Amino acid sequence: MIKSLRGRLIISYVLIAALSIALISILSNKLLEKQFNDYVIKAQQQESEDIQRSIRDQYAADKKWNMSVLERVGVDALENGFIIKVTDASGNMLWDATEHNNGKCEAIIKHYAENMMSRYPHWTGGYVQNNYPINVDNATVGTVNIGYYGPFYYTDHDLIFLGTLNKIFMSVAAFSLLLAVIAGVMMAHGLSRPIAKVIKSAQAITGGNYRSRITEKSSTAEMKMLIHAINDMAYSLESQELLRKRLTADVAHELRTPLATLQSHMEAMIDGVWEPTADRIKSCHEEVVRINRLVGGLEKLAQYESENLNITKSSFDLGELIRGILLNFEIQFLNKNIEVSYNCKPAPIKADKDKLSQVIINLLSNALKYTPEGGKVEIGIKQNNGTSLFCVKDSGIGISEEDLPYIFERFYRVDKSRSRATGGSGIGLTITKSIVEAHGGTITVKSQLGQGSTFYVALPAN
Repeated sequence: MIKSLRGRLIISYVLIAALSIALISILSNKLLEKQFNDYVIKAQQQESEDIQRSIRDQYAADKKWNMSVLERVGVDALENGFIIKVTDASGNMLWDATEHNNGKCEAIIKHYAENMMSRYPHWTGGYVQNNYPINVDNATVGTVNIGYYGPFYYTDHDLIFLGTLNKIFMSVAAFSLLLAVIAGVMMAHGLSRPIAKVIKSAQAITGGNYRSRITEKSSTAEMKMLIHAINDMAYSLESQELLRKRLTADVAHELRTPLATLQSHMEAMIDGVWEPTADRIKSCHEEVVRINRLVGGLEKLAQYESENLNITKSSFDLGELIRGILLNFEIQFLNKNIEVSYNCKPAPIKADKDKLSQVIINLLSNALKYTPEGGKVEIGIKQNNGTSLFCVKDSGIGISEEDLPYIFERFYRVDKSRSRATGGSGIGLTITKSIVEAHGGTITVKSQLGQGSTFYVALPAN
């Protein structure tokens, strides 16, 4: 049978509390009862000594036996459960409790036996007698025989005390168990409520509601981490959903213009409105080339993002590679009057030279496109702790903070009209990121709107 987390937690708390209370109660009861038994035994021993002392003091004071005092001591002892017999030095009986009141003596022994049997059903005690000499002035003047139910006995007051003690233990146990149930319900509710919120939010996300967020607060570290993880996942899915929709719109937008141009031109020529001249056929061919370039870029991106991407590594100097590619852009930078600063140290690396060339070309091409005339582009490279790091910094238009996290997404355009004017397809940086990550490296960007951008690429040297 499937049980809720809340129910399981409550049952767990109650069981743990019940076991703890039972264990503590049993151990405490056993320990206190042992201490009480020791106390009773010591009290009975003290009572025997007091009886012996009272008889000795009487003889020491009068220098003879006072029968009335002996009777008073014997009667008092009998009331406390002690049956005494006093004899003189010659062995003559001076006072005997059984002769004084034998019925009461037997009743006392029977009563204490019943008390012990009521407490301990398998009790095996019996009547015990001890002889104590009466010594006065270093001479034995008599003997007192003290009998009682042994090895110890409980009086009625003792049984009442033990019964009250057990009731207190039971009351404390019941109250503690009640508190455990209340605490268990509260704690289970505190733990299960955020989980229920998480489940509800996860179900909403599964249903496509990526805007669902968990606002429940929790003081449990793991629960806070779970809530943050679900919220982060929902935010990521929402962002990916927006990007997916934007990707669909961008692909359609990329294909619509050349296809519309082709359609209009072909229809005009089919209907005889236009003559199929070489220039018009060439214009149609250019639109086909544009579509082919877009499809080729998508195919290349799919290849680079594939887990089976073939990386052919060779050893070369990354600085020399950048310098050679930069020469191919020299005329274009000069035409826009862009100052190029190149500060590259030797950086031997083992990687796929052709694919890294694509990375460098994409970064330099973006720097050229988005840096206005009279601007500046800086290129630097260095090696540190087995990592080759190169950067491309431009003084271009920059990227806004809200667009910065998405620039590596497919077809993401910060400014659609500007991107189209430059002829970009919107997947160059996505391809760049895929190549870098395929080499086990990272690519990051820092940018401020109107102040330019800096792309950092870190690659393992080997």
